[in-house]
Amino acid sequence: MDFRHLGRSGLLVSEISYGNWITHGSQVEEDAATACVRAALETGITTFDTADTYAGTKAEEVLGRALKGERREGLEIFTKVFWPTGPGRNDRGLSRKHIMESINGSLRRLQTDYVDLYQAHRYDHSTPLEETMEAFADVVHSGKAHYIGVSEWTADQIRAGHRLARELRIPLVSSQPQYSMLWRVIEAEVVPTSEELGIGQIVWSPIAQGVLSGKYLPGQPPPAGSRATDEKSGANFIARLLTDEVLTRVQQLKPLAEQAGLSMPQLAIAWVLQNPNVSSAIVGASRPEQVHDNVKAAGVKLDADLLKAIDAVVDPVVERDPGKTQSPAKRP
Repeated sequence: MDFRHLGRSGLLVSEISYGNWITHGSQVEEDAATACVRAALETGITTFDTADTYAGTKAEEVLGRALKGERREGLEIFTKVFWPTGPGRNDRGLSRKHIMESINGSLRRLQTDYVDLYQAHRYDHSTPLEETMEAFADVVHSGKAHYIGVSEWTADQIRAGHRLARELRIPLVSSQPQYSMLWRVIEAEVVPTSEELGIGQIVWSPIAQGVLSGKYLPGQPPPAGSRATDEKSGANFIARLLTDEVLTRVQQLKPLAEQAGLSMPQLAIAWVLQNPNVSSAIVGASRPEQVHDNVKAAGVKLDADLLKAIDAVVDPVVERDPGKTQSPAKRP
């Protein structure tokens, strides 16, 4: 496993991190989830990403149990706050109330005294940014988190948050956006802004919800048991990628992966890691062998000709619009 600094911070993270967005506590049984965490540790992954809302808070519990007994100082544990964790009107968002209650809940479920990175899971249009950042500052100054990050914030939102973080003397060091060969909306604005401010990307869905694995074929139904057939594991989210045009292009990547001596998932993960602003690529798994396969992308260098060939294949179906950065509407 290779390691990179998270932005310009001193924190080193594994190039490939393990995330449990749609697996732990929902898609797979806990024994299988624990086996995947063990596989991640065996392959050198030290960075684990989760969120309070995943599987209705169960994902944090599963990860906490799976990591119990590991040397805490040897791990980087990340979680997030924003989406609903309960039925109340204040059980969501980035208000001071929700942040303070959420960090305590996350630490309890993860069975740890602190998280290495606490992330705003989305931008909250209903709460003053000053209130949010002041609450994050109290979380950091109390020792409950070492660093602060954001997820799916626009370049302007990142810049405003970073300015307040500097004033409050807390380290806002990361952005967690969706990024893959097919989804490049961060390249035009978020990445240049982040490079200027010393912020690193921790990218999710580098395999485009499994589409870049090549298992979905044009003109054919999704394989039984795949993510596209399971509403609990993101079937609605992946649907926009399951067009014949996209899937045909993805199939054309197979000879390029073979030329590089990589599996299709390895090629997809290695591709995002070629971006120097990417600190880590998050992978998930429902089986340990998927983890073992994915980590082989760490340290891989793709030559310029291969990168050009990949672009030539996928360019007609790539999404580049910076306006597609996910930003929820205001709450009533």
